[in-house]
Amino acid sequence: MDKTSLSERDICTKFITPAIEKAGWDKHTQLLEEVSFTDGKIFVRGRLSTRGKAKRADYILYYKPNIPIAIIEAKDNNHSVRSGIQQALDYARILDIPCVFSSNGDGFLFHDRSSDDLNIEQELSLDEFPNPERLWEIYKKYKGITTTEEESIVAQEYFFDGTGRRPRYYQQIAVNRTVEAIAKGQNRLLLVMATGTGKTYTAFQIIHRLWKSGTKKRILFLADRNALIDQTKRGDFKHFKDKMTVVKQRMVDKSYEIYLALYQGLSGGEEDKNVYKQFSPDFFDLIVIDECHRGSAKEDSAWREILIYFNKATHIGLTATPKETKETSNTEYFGDPIYTYSLKQGIDDGFLAPYRVIRVGLNIDLEGWRPPKGFKDKSGKEVEDRMYNRSDFDRTIVVDERTELVAEKVTEFLKGYDRYAKTIIFCVDIDHAERMRSALSRYNADLVKENYKYIMQITGDNDEGKRELDNFINPEERFPVIATTSELMTTGVDAQTCKVIVLDANINSMTKFKQIIGRGTRINEEFDKMYFTILDFRNATNLFADKDFDGDPIRVKPITQDDPIDIVITEEENDTSKAVDAETGEEVEFKNTNIRYPIGTQANGSRVAEEQRQKIYVNGIDVSILISREMYFDQTGKPITTSLKDYTKEIIKGQFASLDDFLKSWNNAERKEAIISELQQQGVMVEALYQAVDKQVDLFDLICHVAYDMPPLTRMERANNVKKRNYFTKYGEQARKVLEALLDKYADEGIINIESIEVLRVNPFDEFGSPLEIINQFGSKEQYLDAVKELEFELYNTA
Repeated sequence: MDKTSLSERDICTKFITPAIEKAGWDKHTQLLEEVSFTDGKIFVRGRLSTRGKAKRADYILYYKPNIPIAIIEAKDNNHSVRSGIQQALDYARILDIPCVFSSNGDGFLFHDRSSDDLNIEQELSLDEFPNPERLWEIYKKYKGITTTEEESIVAQEYFFDGTGRRPRYYQQIAVNRTVEAIAKGQNRLLLVMATGTGKTYTAFQIIHRLWKSGTKKRILFLADRNALIDQTKRGDFKHFKDKMTVVKQRMVDKSYEIYLALYQGLSGGEEDKNVYKQFSPDFFDLIVIDECHRGSAKEDSAWREILIYFNKATHIGLTATPKETKETSNTEYFGDPIYTYSLKQGIDDGFLAPYRVIRVGLNIDLEGWRPPKGFKDKSGKEVEDRMYNRSDFDRTIVVDERTELVAEKVTEFLKGYDRYAKTIIFCVDIDHAERMRSALSRYNADLVKENYKYIMQITGDNDEGKRELDNFINPEERFPVIATTSELMTTGVDAQTCKVIVLDANINSMTKFKQIIGRGTRINEEFDKMYFTILDFRNATNLFADKDFDGDPIRVKPITQDDPIDIVITEEENDTSKAVDAETGEEVEFKNTNIRYPIGTQANGSRVAEEQRQKIYVNGIDVSILISREMYFDQTGKPITTSLKDYTKEIIKGQFASLDDFLKSWNNAERKEAIISELQQQGVMVEALYQAVDKQVDLFDLICHVAYDMPPLTRMERANNVKKRNYFTKYGEQARKVLEALLDKYADEGIINIESIEVLRVNPFDEFGSPLEIINQFGSKEQYLDAVKELEFELYNTA
C-alpha cells in the first residue's frame, strides 16, 4: 500500500488508531477522535454573524472520562512524523495535558511536558505507543501527585446525568486543578472565570467528586442573593437530591450533607446574630464562596467572620472579577488563582458573545456646563455658579434635556436594530432609573400602549419591577423588553438574550464594569443572540483600554497591622454604595448619597450613608450630541487607537508582505471565502472597512487599496470589464446567460455568493432550470466549477 496516496483520515483509521488500541487503550471510554474543544469565535458583519473554525484535536486520550492525559496530532504520510508536534504542543498547553504526540502513520514523536532532561522528545515505532498506566504515571508526575491517597481523590470520576453533557475544556481544567490541589492539602483556592462560563456547574463537579470520594463529607455553598441560591438549587445542584438543604429563617438542621446558604442568613441581623454558630467550627469540610469578590473579600466584613469561624474547612472562592484594591483583596485570603478563564478567552473560543461599542458624546458631558448668572433650578433656587461635568449629572444635578436625549437616542438605535431586543440601561441611581423609564415610555408610547411592561424599572426598591426580573431574563417571555436599573442587575442576573447594554452611569470600578459587561456575554443561538451592543453615554468603555481589564488580578492591598477607624470613600466606592437586606440578599440602593462613610456604620457587610444629599433639578438647557462613533478592538481585546485603515494595513502586510504575495494567494485560493475568513481571524474588520471606504468595492480592491495603495475598482466596473472582453464566446448560449447572471450577482453582492452552487437555486438562475440542468449546460459539475474559477480569474486579472 502506498501510504503517500492516503488522506490524513485514512492514516488515522489504518495506522494510528490500531496502534493506540494495541497499546491497551479502550476506544469506547479512553479514546476520542476529532475532538472540537472550542466552538469557534463569532465574527460580526453588520447585523450578520458567523463562526470561525473551532480548535480541533485529532485525538485526546483519557485515563478516566474528563481526565485527559495525552493528545495526538495526525498528518498524512507526505509529512514527517514531527510535522504536527508544534500544533499539538499548543493544544496541550491550552488543555493542560502533559503527554504530546504527532504521527504520520510511520510512528510517533513523543513530547513529555513533565520532563526536564534531554529525553523530552523521542521517536517511537507504531508498536511502541505507551499504555494507559505509563502515561498515567507521567500525568501524576506532571501534577505532583505522589501518594496513593492523593491518587484516589484525583481519579474520582465526574458526575454524568445521562444527557451526554460534558464539561467544556476550561471547566474540566478548573475542576481537575482544584481537586488535585485539595488532594495535595491546599485549603485556600481561588477560581477566576468570566461571567457566563459556568462557575456553578464547575463548582458542582468539584463538590460532587470530593463528596463521592469521601474527601469532603459536609459542604457549604455560600452566596449573597436569594436568586443565586434558587438558581443553584434548581440547576446543577439538583442532583444532590435529599442530601441537600437550604438554610432559611435562621433554622439549622444538621442531618444534611450539602448546605446552600446566604451570607446574610447565617450572619443574621442585629436581633439574631451569628446563626452560623449553631454549627460547630469543624462541622463543614468544604466551603465554596460564590461571587467572593463581594462581602467576603473585606477583612472587616461580617461575612468574613463566617469563613474565620469555619477556618478548618477548605475554602474555594469563585468570581469573575477578583477584587484587588488598597482596602480589599481576594488573593490575600485565597492566594493567587489556581486557574483563570478570561472574557477574552471565552470570546476567542466562541463560548461568549463578542460586543460592539458605540460611544455617544453629549456636549455638556464633554465640554461641561456652567449656569448663567442668576440661573435658577426647577424649584426656584439659584444654582451654584461652577462648572458641572459628567460625574455631576444625575448624581448631584439633573438636567431634564440630557435624560430626554439619551432616551431618544436609545429608542432611535432600537428602531434601527430591533425594538424587541432585550436591553438593560444602567443608571446612576434609583431616581435616575425612574426618570429614564418615564422618558423612554414617551419615546416608545406605541409599544408601551401595547403592553406597559415593555419598559420596566427593575431596582431594589421597586417590588413590581423585581417581580418582572425573571420574565426579563427568560428567553421565552417577550416582556419586559427594556429594563432601567442601577445596582440590582449588575451581577447574578443570567440574561441569556440581552442584546443591548446602555451605560449612562459613571463607572470607575473595574469590578463593576466587568460585572455589567457580563450581562451581555451569554450566547443563545436559538434566539439569535450571538453578540451584543454597548451604547456608552459616559465614556465608561475607556476601561476596556485598562491593562487590568482582562488580565490576571494584581494584588495592591498592603498588609498592615492597623487600619484607620474611618476612611473617605473614593468615587469608585461611592459608585457602588449599597446595603444588603438580611432576609432576601437583595441590594438596597440609595437615591442620593454623601461621599463620606464611617466604617462603624456597616450593615450586613455594606456601608450606609450618614446623610443624603439633595439633588438639583434643572431644565431649559441646550443638550446635543457632539460625536457618535463605533469603537473597534484589536486581537487582544484592546481599543484600536490608530486609524482603522492603518491597523488593517499592518495586519494584511503581516500576512502578505507584498502585493504579489497577496495576488498569488488570492488567485490560487479554491474559494475566496477562505482568505476572507483567515483575514477576519487575524483581526481584519471587513464590514467596518466597507463602511470606511465604499460598500460597492469588492474585498479584493479594498485590501489592495488599504494595504498596497492601489486605486480601487467597483464591483460593477470589474464586471463590465469582463463583459467587454468577449470572454463568453467559447460557451453555448445557455451557459453564457448563466455566466452573465453570475457577473451581475457579483456586481450586486460580491464574490462569496457566486462561489456556492446554492446560488443556482435563486432568482434569476431558477429561470434557467434546476441546478442539475444548469450544470449540464457546462458538461459536468467539475466543468461548471472550472468555469466559475475562470470567471473569477477574469474578474481580477487586470489588478
